[in-house]
Amino acid sequence: MKFDAQIEPTSLNDVPRIAAGAERIGFDAIWSSETQHDPFLPLALVAEHTQRMYFGTAVAIGFARSPATLAYTAWDLAAASGGRFILGLGTQVKAHIERRFSMPWPESPVGKLRELIAAVRAFWEAWQSGERLNFRGEHYKLTLMSPFFNPGPIEHPHIPIYIAGVNTGLCRLAGEAADGFHSHPYHSARYLREVVRPAIAEGAGRAGRSLAEVSLSTTAFAVTSPEEAEFVRSQIAFYASTPSYRPVMELHGWGDTADQLQGLARRGEWAGMGALITEEMLETFAVICKPKALGTALRERYQGLVDRLALYLPFLPGQRDEAWSEL
Repeated sequence: MKFDAQIEPTSLNDVPRIAAGAERIGFDAIWSSETQHDPFLPLALVAEHTQRMYFGTAVAIGFARSPATLAYTAWDLAAASGGRFILGLGTQVKAHIERRFSMPWPESPVGKLRELIAAVRAFWEAWQSGERLNFRGEHYKLTLMSPFFNPGPIEHPHIPIYIAGVNTGLCRLAGEAADGFHSHPYHSARYLREVVRPAIAEGAGRAGRSLAEVSLSTTAFAVTSPEEAEFVRSQIAFYASTPSYRPVMELHGWGDTADQLQGLARRGEWAGMGALITEEMLETFAVICKPKALGTALRERYQGLVDRLALYLPFLPGQRDEAWSEL
């Protein structure tokens, strides 16, 4: 199991120090997300200021971009880093795609993401092999690639694509067409075992692949103090209020709580939502232990379930460096 770090939403000026510190600590990879900032810009700095560590997006919003823009950016980051870049894509939810990005929401998000993956790879294949670009699908038609716009082959053209999700449709798609799957931090060990992994295996089987060909990555909530407990309760409540994420709560018999949280979120009553997360729920969705026992507790929960693990807490050099090293 590889242990990764996360870049918190921060200024680009801070990224070189974070990247160099993460590599010095010994992380296997570092991930950027698309929340308050562009997810790709920090990674150009990561490529420049590290030599060993892998890096990627967890995630970039696929439906906010064209296959061409994704393909060009990924190609450049892979070339600049000697093949250390991982392209992580997510769909986001309908409201954000339509109202934050002003882009169309597809009737079949799984179908469009499947086609987006294939379209990005079509660019890469054309650039590496010199063959004509000729991709024709329901959502994308890509047939023009003149030499002036062709970046040409690179040394490490096989760029892994991870996708992210919560429900079984995207899990199956990861098994079918992706190199990895970012499982949402809002999960339980039972949900990974009984829902995520079987769905990935099902998709892989349909495509004649094995589960071992898909790297499963996730981010863990960790609670080592009362202050962290309150923060994690609020995050669990926030994620559980998303209607499409209801199956996670429902698996454990807490569907009614998910419905209550959805109602509070619709009314904008965010402050009181964490109070609905009981101690049992907290123990189910988070690793709770003393700080010194965190490494052991994480291994006990996730060994055999995931291939890559990060903490929900972002890495900042100069803060808890000794604890990170021990972990």
